Amino acid sequence: MTPEQLTKAYRTMVLIRRFEERTGQLYGMGLIGGFCHLYIGQEAVVTGVQMALKPGDKVVTSYRDHGHMLATGMEARGVMAELTGRATGYSRGKGGSMHMFSRKENFYGGHGIVGAQVSIGIGLAFANRYRGSDEVSVAYFGEGASNQGQVFESFNIAALQKLPCIFVIENNRYGMGTSVERSSASRALYKNGEPWGIPGLQVDGMDVEAVHDAAQQAVAHCRAGNGPFLLEMTTYRYRGHSMSDPAKYRTRDEVDEMRRTHDAIERVRHALLGQGVEEQALKKIDDEIKTIVTDAAEFAQSSPEPDASELWTDILVEA
Repeated sequence: MTPEQLTKAYRTMVLIRRFEERTGQLYGMGLIGGFCHLYIGQEAVVTGVQMALKPGDKVVTSYRDHGHMLATGMEARGVMAELTGRATGYSRGKGGSMHMFSRKENFYGGHGIVGAQVSIGIGLAFANRYRGSDEVSVAYFGEGASNQGQVFESFNIAALQKLPCIFVIENNRYGMGTSVERSSASRALYKNGEPWGIPGLQVDGMDVEAVHDAAQQAVAHCRAGNGPFLLEMTTYRYRGHSMSDPAKYRTRDEVDEMRRTHDAIERVRHALLGQGVEEQALKKIDDEIKTIVTDAAEFAQSSPEPDASELWTDILVEA
């Protein structure tokens, strides 16, 4: 990647990291309620994939979704306001952490049901093909969801119909307290599409350049009308499965080792410095991101709560 591309990736990844850190703080203060799943550690995955897409391509993901929202271009203010349940949030304060959408940015959710978004992803791909466009859809899901029945049903339909859908498995090694070794008989998740003839790649999901390269290959495959593609991103979440998870199923030494030797943001930082980018330029980005996140947190706390009448809106669409 060029210095310009790496700088863009660095900015996006730092934004996601700082946003999620502040989200964790607000949750601890009781300002965010309900379920909340942080993306800290996995920033390179959505950043690298998103940089391989073009306007019009569609994204759908699971409940660990704040990073995906920011990477697709949704504003930090609106995302944070939704987390605090305010009327200025992307779902008017009614969706919370797991259920935000943006038609403008072609982001079709956050979904709380494990694996359900994969079927939606192939639906979006079908719509793209039906309309005769070369747009693709990207369906993100975790290794825990990779053995859900609807995922394999989606593989079958996508391959049968040659749908332009990229399946991205964010393998962060642990589901809700269970390691992938204990939950999956498959040790190579990128091969899970082989029975349907779906090509796959295993990628270092802590390396944004590797992610970007693999995503470009998958996008080219789909745009050419060759059907779906499967990417397994080996990544790592630094925090628990959700804010209520103390993550006692792994050691602190394991987490510290990953942070010290594989952190995606530090890898990009070192790459940029090696390409001659000044330390001051990176500090300027860091300061800008800090301002954006601080502003988003203040906006989310000062915005009004939804009016009671909102209980009856967005329930039924007359077609």
